Amino acid sequence: MQRALRWYDLITLNIYFTGLTALSQTMTPLVLPLLVQRFVGGAAQGQFYGSLRLWGLMTAVLVQAVAGTLSDRSRLRWGRRRPFILTGTLLDLACLALIGYTATLEGMGGYRLLFVGLILLMVSTNIAHGPQQGLIPDLVPVEKRGQFSGVKALMEVPIPLMLVAFTIGPLVGNGRLEDALLVLGAVLLVTMGITMLAPEKRPSAPPPPFPRETLLRLAGMTTVFTLVILGSGALTSRAARLLETVSLRAALWGLGSIGLLAMSAAIGLGVWFSLHIGLDKRQRSGSAFTWWVVNRLAFLTATTNLAGFTLYFFQGRLGYAGEGAAIPASRMLLLVGAFILVSVLPAGYLSDRWGDKALLVTAGGIAALGTATLLSVPRLEVVYAGAILLGIASGIFYASNWALGTRLVPPGEEGRYLGISNLAGAGAGAVGAYIGGPIADYFAAHYPANPAIGYMLLFVIYGILFLLSVGAALPIASGRKIAESGAAAPL
Repeated sequence: MQRALRWYDLITLNIYFTGLTALSQTMTPLVLPLLVQRFVGGAAQGQFYGSLRLWGLMTAVLVQAVAGTLSDRSRLRWGRRRPFILTGTLLDLACLALIGYTATLEGMGGYRLLFVGLILLMVSTNIAHGPQQGLIPDLVPVEKRGQFSGVKALMEVPIPLMLVAFTIGPLVGNGRLEDALLVLGAVLLVTMGITMLAPEKRPSAPPPPFPRETLLRLAGMTTVFTLVILGSGALTSRAARLLETVSLRAALWGLGSIGLLAMSAAIGLGVWFSLHIGLDKRQRSGSAFTWWVVNRLAFLTATTNLAGFTLYFFQGRLGYAGEGAAIPASRMLLLVGAFILVSVLPAGYLSDRWGDKALLVTAGGIAALGTATLLSVPRLEVVYAGAILLGIASGIFYASNWALGTRLVPPGEEGRYLGISNLAGAGAGAVGAYIGGPIADYFAAHYPANPAIGYMLLFVIYGILFLLSVGAALPIASGRKIAESGAAAPL
């Protein structure tokens, strides 16, 4: 019999998200941009960084959904989720060692090995990540999920961001990449060990049949989503070639409009087509889950890629050179994390009391304002002020959006549905980086005297995506009303 939840289970069910985010916030804004820049040079860094992100994150979409689905059916001795978390973490350590070795290489050979290392890391990480997402809906009553989701957001964002800013970021900024990866590996091991104390037991019911059709649907879903992103990226690259001889103003309006259209299409059409394939007709009978994924993908595309291109933005906009940009970039992440810490727990509480929609709308508006602020003046303190607003908005979003998602998924298939929702989690980086990278490279090639302009344009696009996330939240019924009604999740 499974024991009752205790206060410290707020930690055991959520702390592994600290390790996962420490990993992503080390690799995405710090390690990968620097290594790509070292291997391919500044003129092509956007394109190669975008390709790296696309294929790594599409691997994550598929593996996370498959691992979540398999863990739903697991009858292993330690429970449904924890054996996957243990296995994935141990494999992560080997992948981090491989990526550390690539730092000793040069040129395209180094880039190719980095590409392989990242793909393997996405496989191992998401073997753990998909099942981890099932712990709250498995073990926490519906009426307490806002509270647990608030702590999840606390563990998932501000704590690891501050950890990276104080420890890993300075190590990377001072050229000590190997030491940074050792610290990261230790964080993964510690958070995994604490998660093994979660009150999870082997399910007593016999396992359902092997989900052959489900796995085929997930593979088809990932393929279609990848093709949508590739098509949107090809549209942007084609537009850049057609605008070779136009004025700066025309290039800004042209590529800005096409980039926004391409990202919006990848978000909206990518989610619709992917869920149409990933879920059968009965499961996609409604639209709430679809709108939830669109809202999540639009918001996370903006926040993920603001972080992903921060190092290049600091180099171009504020004049930092090479690895020196890693230190102010990590301090910006620290501010974001600190103000997520301020906002996330109140947001989880308000999500339980008032519902989720108003909080999601508020989060999108504040985030758009924060983006406008950090772009307004090329001064470090103004950029930091924008980061504060982004931190407040992100805290509100992470708590309320995840609480809503756990109320929408059907019982017994939490791992599968929350794994499918990784269309938003992993897809966000792929959409913004693969489509955005060629835009930044265009301006770097044609206007080398103004190296920041391409990244500023991308940040404007991401600010508009925050507003699009508001529009996607409006059709969703309040998660509180869903819970009170006791109805099946309106998928």
